[in-house]
Amino acid sequence: MINSTLLILRKQAMKNIYILLFIVFGASSLFGQNDRYFDERYISDMAFMNQVLVNPGATGHDLNHSLFLSYKNTWATFEGTPKSLIISYDGPIADRLGFGGLILTDSNGDLKTTKLQGSVSYTIDTPTNRIGFGLSAEYIQHGLSADVFSGPALDPDEVINQNIVGTNFFDVSFGVFGVFNSKLTYGLSLPSLVSTRIDDGDSTTEREIGYILSLGYKLDNLDANMVLEPSIMVKKLMNVPFHADINLLARFLDDKLRGGVTYTVGADETLGFIIGTRINSMNFTYSYGASRLEFQTYNNGTHELAVRFDIGGNKKSVGMQKVTEDKIMNK
Repeated sequence: MINSTLLILRKQAMKNIYILLFIVFGASSLFGQNDRYFDERYISDMAFMNQVLVNPGATGHDLNHSLFLSYKNTWATFEGTPKSLIISYDGPIADRLGFGGLILTDSNGDLKTTKLQGSVSYTIDTPTNRIGFGLSAEYIQHGLSADVFSGPALDPDEVINQNIVGTNFFDVSFGVFGVFNSKLTYGLSLPSLVSTRIDDGDSTTEREIGYILSLGYKLDNLDANMVLEPSIMVKKLMNVPFHADINLLARFLDDKLRGGVTYTVGADETLGFIIGTRINSMNFTYSYGASRLEFQTYNNGTHELAVRFDIGGNKKSVGMQKVTEDKIMNK
C-alpha cells in the first residue's frame, strides 16, 4: 500500500517536472533568444518519403502535380503539446522547371509558428542521373497565441504584446536532390541560407548554417513483388538537437500497400512505424512514434496522418524519363 502510494507520488512529481521543463523551454525560446524558436523542417516524420517538404531541389522532381496534406499530434494526450498542419504542392511548370508552394502552422503550448513558402527548381537529365537544383523563398512568423491572456497568474506586459504580433523573417534556402540509375537517391538542403528579420525588433541570436543530408537506395529485384527502400536523413537545424533518422520502407503490390520503420538517433530517440496504401491517385500514410525517454510514460506517442494526391504531370517530361529509364535497363 505504502509502496503503491509512493509510486503514484513519484509519477506525479515527474509529471510536474516535465510540465515545468516544457514551460521553461518555451519561455527560453521566446524571451531568451528574442529570435527563432526552432527550424520547422524537423516537424514531419514523413519527410524522407516527401523530400519537397525539406529540400527545394526536389520540387517537381517526380514529374507529377502533387498535393500533400498532413496533420501531426506530438506527444498526444499531454496538454499543450505540439500540433502541426502542413499543406504542400509541387509539380512541373515547363521543361526542366518545377514550382512548389507550402503552408505550415505549428502550435506548441502558447507558442505559434506560421510559414509560407514558394520554391522553384531546375532539373538536369543524363542517361544515368536526374538532378534538381532548387531555391525557396520563405516567410516565417513566430508569435504567441492570444490565449496567453487567459492565464490568471500572467499579467500582459510589453514583451508579451510584441510577441503576440510576432517576429517575422524572410529566408532563402537552397537544395540539391537527385536520383542515380533510378535507384540511388541523394540530397543536400541548406535551410535559411539567407535570413532577414523583417519586423521592427532586434535579432540578438547568432545563427549557424544548418543542413539536411539524405541518402537512400531502392532494392526492386526482390521476390513477392516487393520493393525495399533503406534511407538515412541527417539533420543539423537551428534550435533543434542534432539527429539522424534511419528508415526502412517496404512497398508491396506496385505500392498499393506500404509499411516501414524509422529510428531517430539523437534528439528524443524515437522508434516509429509507418503504414500506408495507394488508391488510384491518392496515397494515405499513417505514422506512429514512441520515444525511449521517460516522458513517453506521460503521453500517447506521436501520430501523423497524411494524404497525397498525384494529379498527373508533364507528359513530355514523363515520356523523356521513360525513354531514359529504358535505355538504362537495356544496357
